[in-house]
Amino acid sequence: IEIGWIAVTVLWGLFMFFFMIAWHFIGQQNLSTETYRVQPHAYQARVEAFAERFQVGEENGTPVVRPPAGEDVYMLARLWEWWPIFELQVGQSYRLHLASVDWQHGFSLQPANLNVQVLPGYDMVLTVTPNKTGTYSIVCNEYCGIGHHMMLGKIHVVE
Repeated sequence: IEIGWIAVTVLWGLFMFFFMIAWHFIGQQNLSTETYRVQPHAYQARVEAFAERFQVGEENGTPVVRPPAGEDVYMLARLWEWWPIFELQVGQSYRLHLASVDWQHGFSLQPANLNVQVLPGYDMVLTVTPNKTGTYSIVCNEYCGIGHHMMLGKIHVVE
């Protein structure tokens, strides 16, 4: 009996291993294949210039930016915020750049269930195409200190 459970465990482990590889191709959740080394202060300056160029408003002291469709969009993570807030058009593709200027953070876009590790010194590039209007929440899913539970961001998707 014990050898049977060992065999089931080994076979299940092999199945899960190969299914993870297959899911990369069939799951339509392929993440960044583009990553660049970047100095945190230089990345922060790039994001600030981007926000200033496309700012259309403000929410609770955070700029709301509306870049043209197809534009590269820049977001930074820092204790304890995602900056700035985006207003993107439904059905349009954007190249989303993510980097941290201090600690390791986790970018979790809900309810889209997109999860990415965000590290200082690395610009992660993802292609995103919002398919429904509404407000999407960004939460940090890597513990980053005492204010971690308040590290929330937003992406507004509009017509």
